Amino acid sequence: MDNIYLYMIIALAILAIADLVVGVSNDAVNFLNSAIGSKAISFRTIMIVASVGVAVGAVFSSGMMEVARKGIFNPGEFMFDEIMIIFMAVMITDILLLDFFNSVGMPTSTTVSIVFELLGAAVAMALIKIGHNSGDFSDVINYINTSKASQIIFGILLSVVVAFSIGALVQWVSRVLLSYNFEKKAHWVGALFGGFALTAITYFIFMKGLKGTSYAQESFEILGGGTMKDFLENQVLSIVIVCSLFWSILSYILIAIVKTNIYKLIIIVGTFALALAFSGNDLVNFIGVPVAAYNAFLEWTASGLPANAFSMEVLAKKVPTNNWLLLAAGMIMVLTLWFSTKAKNVVKTSLDLSSQGETKERFQPNFLSRGFVRSAMLMSQMTSYMLPESWQQKIDKQFETPALALSKTKKTDIPAFDLVRAAVNLMVAAVLISIATSYKLPLSTTYVTFMVAMGTSLADRAWGAESAVYRVAGVINVIGGWFFTAISAFCAAALVAYLLNLNIQVMFPILLAIAFALLVRSSIVHSKKSKQVRASDSLKKAESSSIQGVIVESAGNIANVVKRGNKIYTNSINGLAKQDLTLLKKNNKQIVKLSQEVEDLRDNIFYFIKNLDDSSVGASNFYINILGYLQDMTQSLEYISKVSHKHVNNNHKKLKFNQIKELKEVDEVLEKLFNATKESFETQSFEQIGEILGSKNKLFSLVTEKIQKQVERTRTEESSPKNTTLYFGVLLETKDLLNATMNLLEEYHEAHDSSVKPATIEVNEPIVTQVEDASNSTEEE
Repeated sequence: MDNIYLYMIIALAILAIADLVVGVSNDAVNFLNSAIGSKAISFRTIMIVASVGVAVGAVFSSGMMEVARKGIFNPGEFMFDEIMIIFMAVMITDILLLDFFNSVGMPTSTTVSIVFELLGAAVAMALIKIGHNSGDFSDVINYINTSKASQIIFGILLSVVVAFSIGALVQWVSRVLLSYNFEKKAHWVGALFGGFALTAITYFIFMKGLKGTSYAQESFEILGGGTMKDFLENQVLSIVIVCSLFWSILSYILIAIVKTNIYKLIIIVGTFALALAFSGNDLVNFIGVPVAAYNAFLEWTASGLPANAFSMEVLAKKVPTNNWLLLAAGMIMVLTLWFSTKAKNVVKTSLDLSSQGETKERFQPNFLSRGFVRSAMLMSQMTSYMLPESWQQKIDKQFETPALALSKTKKTDIPAFDLVRAAVNLMVAAVLISIATSYKLPLSTTYVTFMVAMGTSLADRAWGAESAVYRVAGVINVIGGWFFTAISAFCAAALVAYLLNLNIQVMFPILLAIAFALLVRSSIVHSKKSKQVRASDSLKKAESSSIQGVIVESAGNIANVVKRGNKIYTNSINGLAKQDLTLLKKNNKQIVKLSQEVEDLRDNIFYFIKNLDDSSVGASNFYINILGYLQDMTQSLEYISKVSHKHVNNNHKKLKFNQIKELKEVDEVLEKLFNATKESFETQSFEQIGEILGSKNKLFSLVTEKIQKQVERTRTEESSPKNTTLYFGVLLETKDLLNATMNLLEEYHEAHDSSVKPATIEVNEPIVTQVEDASNSTEEE
């Protein structure tokens, strides 16, 4: 029985490594989004700076490890066997919960996860003990460190409001003083901003962060024989004044003489500092529980007592964490930072919601977001009545965005926001997190950095009329996800603790196997999704500035749409013929994905037109028409796919043999058409388009003929209204699909060679022959 605890320690060590990986994937957004969003420095430089910050911060995190040991529950109330169940339940739950949020690309809080998991598992074990001892339910408060736990939870919730408010206030003041043309301001303005920002970052991160380490307890003769911690606490004002003067003078020298961009320097230092603060504050979330479990195991083995008789009062004492262990954890975090694709996915969500320009909106508006936006607009109107018009005009002028977003810059090269906002994000977040760290409060770095970014976005007027409801909906979704984290973490950890308590020798390996199986499955699913994003069939946005370039670029998209459309149409017919619900359901997903990609191309039209040369403005009409026809094609395919799925899913009568046979004939002819179209666009043999257009009348005649045959059947032998409706619906949408395809081909044909008329082109023999063969085979029947 005793060996089971050794195995649990080994499992906890492995889970700690896995938790570091999934935790950093989630929390990388905290210190990367400002530098990446502003594009102030190269991605490689950002990663190097952040990596150094994470490694240094890991060594500074020793003081925070006490939270996992005694911050949430009273360890003296539990025996060793019970505490190991709590710790194992926490780690299994934590790793699965974080991985789920990473997979869907939503930033959640590792701090909230660990706090509520510890709370849930401790409450579950407390209730089990109370039940065995026939105690009262109210006795549960004896097991929980209610004062510290409530302080932590209140601090986490308060941080949401504080971070948003302070971020918005500081950004508004900064923008009013600096405007968007901050680089043209007098040197002393930039120097003062740089001095203030760098003082805040260096004091609250390096000074306050250093307080929690073992190094701060050492005595220094230069400090009058006291410790560095004493010096930092007693000389706050002096340090701030000296730092402000030093950084302001240095900033002025760098701006005026060295010609350095001080805002880029702030972003570099801020990224390092925030990475350091993140690592110092959040490392406890990943390895705090395994370290506490290891300390408990060492004490228990030294005692020689049975596991159910050794009290965990020892965990209430302060035990310094080995610095080499912290450094090793830091190295794992750094490696994850470089190689995790999920981290990049989470960063993208935060950047999309704070972007100054237009982005693909991931969230749909809801009644809450619409209500908030309307309220904000009313408040804005009320403010305008209170302020003098001259003041309003001056303020509005400071918020006028430069022509960057409207210039001939590729959309992918436009920063999500400028250097001032990035600097404010880093400065405010670093200050708030560092204050909490200095008081040993495990503040949620995710909540703080995300809400600061949202506050600065609001103050910077990034949420305009066209994006506000989507952005606010996104923020509501993310915050809602945080509450879901707390509730699910509490309940899941409590459940796992209960299961482990039933029979630890049986449940421990089973739950561990389930956890690792789910992690592997999640990794495989994420890998498949990443491959789908990079798939060769995905549609590419036009970036050419001439009509010739657009013709060539659009050819690939048309070939892909036709190729995928051909497969979707065939699968719909085959699904109806075989009553294959699984195939039709999969087909529905494929057409929804294709429709969304075409819609994304249409969303990019604004940037495409702005990117055109003055001599090639005519390309815009061509491109807009092409996208319109592609959308018509996908809408027809979407209708056919959905009605086919609906018919089979509702268990309606199967189509008759003749109906299926005729649909197969139409499908074969369409396949010939689509294959010929795909080949001509893939090889860019645009002269073949005229030959394909020659089969237009025959194709329409074939579909019309099938419709007429169904009319005759309906009058004489058809008895199913559902079958008739489905059959007519599929054929009519097929005509629309053909019409959109032919219109697209004609548009391309005219753009490529306006002197060639479709009517004079020789007919493509294989397609026409196929049409005639289909008609003859029907007539013979």
